[in-house]
Amino acid sequence: MTLSPLKWWQSGIIYQVYPRSFQDSGHDGVGDLKGVTSRLGYLESLGVTAVWLSPIFTSPMKDFGYDVADYKNIDPLFGSLDDFDELVREAHGRGLKVMLDFVPNHSSDEHEWFKEARSSRDNPKRDWYMWRDPAADGGLPNNWKSFFGGDAWTFDAHTGQYYLHQFVSGQPELNWANPEVRREMADTLRFWMRRGVDGFRVDVFWLLAKDPDYRDEPRNPEWRPGQPEHNSLLHVYTQDLPVTHGYVAEMRSALDEFEDRMMVGEIYLPIDRLLTYAGTPEAPECHMPFNFHLILTPWNAADVRNLVDEYDAAVTASGSWPNWVLGNHDQHRFATRVGRPQYRVAQTLLLTLRGTPTVYYGDEIGMEDGSIPPERVVDPAALGQPDVAAAGRDPERTPMQWDATPHAGFTHVGAEPWLPVAENFTAVNVAAQEADPGSDLNYFRALTKLRQGSAALTAGSYRSLDTGTGTPMQQGATALTGGSFQNVRPGTGVFGFVREAGEERVLVLLNFGAEDAVLNLPELEGAQLLLSSHAGASSGVLRGNEAQLWRVG
Repeated sequence: MTLSPLKWWQSGIIYQVYPRSFQDSGHDGVGDLKGVTSRLGYLESLGVTAVWLSPIFTSPMKDFGYDVADYKNIDPLFGSLDDFDELVREAHGRGLKVMLDFVPNHSSDEHEWFKEARSSRDNPKRDWYMWRDPAADGGLPNNWKSFFGGDAWTFDAHTGQYYLHQFVSGQPELNWANPEVRREMADTLRFWMRRGVDGFRVDVFWLLAKDPDYRDEPRNPEWRPGQPEHNSLLHVYTQDLPVTHGYVAEMRSALDEFEDRMMVGEIYLPIDRLLTYAGTPEAPECHMPFNFHLILTPWNAADVRNLVDEYDAAVTASGSWPNWVLGNHDQHRFATRVGRPQYRVAQTLLLTLRGTPTVYYGDEIGMEDGSIPPERVVDPAALGQPDVAAAGRDPERTPMQWDATPHAGFTHVGAEPWLPVAENFTAVNVAAQEADPGSDLNYFRALTKLRQGSAALTAGSYRSLDTGTGTPMQQGATALTGGSFQNVRPGTGVFGFVREAGEERVLVLLNFGAEDAVLNLPELEGAQLLLSSHAGASSGVLRGNEAQLWRVG
């Protein structure tokens, strides 16, 4: 079957590798580039298209690589430029694309640029960062807050001014209003593309611009004590400013100098504001503004369907390309969030919706959040909170579970992993699942194989079905004639949708509840079952927590 002529980033699957946690080849307890290279055969076997590497640039690691001290070099912790070049060659030899995590909003305070900037007020690099005099009373310049807790300003005694940082104090904000900064960032993108990089995930895209008058942000009337301090303000002067779109367009222009490159932007915004970052066909911006809404939506058929209907309609109207995410290095693992019984339902949804899915390492085997003792917490986002054990992102960053040997095969038996391995690694690991035809890993591979071979699943249209759950049918949704689902309890429910391309129609049925649903769908007569998350599937019943794919019509 001939698939539609989509770009690789449209038809493919992006797989995020958190290098610190993927594979340690140096026996120091931290994953590295050679470790990733050694596992490319495994990644190829998953049926993914691109490997996205979380930050590997030179860094003091105050925020684990998101504080960059040299944008054009590799941190020795991960290897060298030669190691990176080898990874790119090996990946391309296997037909895999390589994406880097690009962090343009802020650098490290150990970057040479910032060292120059803080040396004196008249240094040429001074305006590369964001400095303000103390307030009239000698206090902070304004009320802006850090995402990681506390104020967003640090006083520099040498020059008598404050510098801005929306994360840890070791991450001073670059001044994107300065054209020299923008030219340097564009040149950084070119540097990596010349080395063969195929695309970029761009960090905190929507934060690049700030109010030039540095006005106080208004209080959030819905904030309550005990919630993150950053949420106490409405961020109208530090997020999603209109001028940001011009900055994104400049980055897009740099990418368009090279053939078939792309970027996906980290943006946490409502759908209508999110999609503006794709630009227009006449004035393109980001190839794919990351859609995180599936992570944040209550896990039931009605809410998920409403989200998918709304997003797909908005993307279609804007002429952009959809994408979906269930997990990443900043969010708890989806097997933990939705629960083990719903794990395959969620996996099926991610890999069958219209658009590009992004998969987080280990999700293909059902990794869950690890348990991090308070003394082992290292995430700065947690260390700034009252309850460090409950806060932060360490639980979703634990080492990849390769086998049942000590440290799960992630590092040498004599090394200490930088984070503790999740306790269930002896049961949940790649080696065990490779040997089990019914494992989560092999279910994932079956899904990706189906997706790769189906024009409907890669390029086809989407339309939701009226499943009889008591949820009002959304505008634009289509019911299968005469079809219904019975014995479905409201609040859980069945979500069904059709992907269609030409003569091919694939019906996806997802039971979000634990109770069986009796199907009365005439279209299933003579239909071909493509895949079920449960053994022994039938065309009459969608069992509790079951996902089914059918070729119909």
